[in-house]
Amino acid sequence: MELIISLILGAVAGFVGSKIFSGAGKGIIVDCIIGILGGVLGNFLFGLLGLGASGMIGGFIVAVVGSIILLWIASKIFNK
Repeated sequence: MELIISLILGAVAGFVGSKIFSGAGKGIIVDCIIGILGGVLGNFLFGLLGLGASGMIGGFIVAVVGSIILLWIASKIFNK
C-alpha cells in the first residue's frame, strides 16, 4: 500500500514540478515518470545535504524539488 501511495504522490509531484518549472505539464505519463524519478533524486540530494523529510508532506516537497531539478537538468541537456 505504501508503494501505491508513493507512486501517486510522485505523479502529483511531477505534475506540480512541471507546472512550476515550465508553466505547462508534459502529459500525464511523462509527469508521473518525472515525479517518481524526481522523488528519488530529491531523496538522494537531500540525503547528501544531511536533510530528511518525514511524512507525506515532506516526501511531497522533496519530490517536487527533485522533479524541478530533474526538469532543469533535462532542459540544459536537450535545449542546446
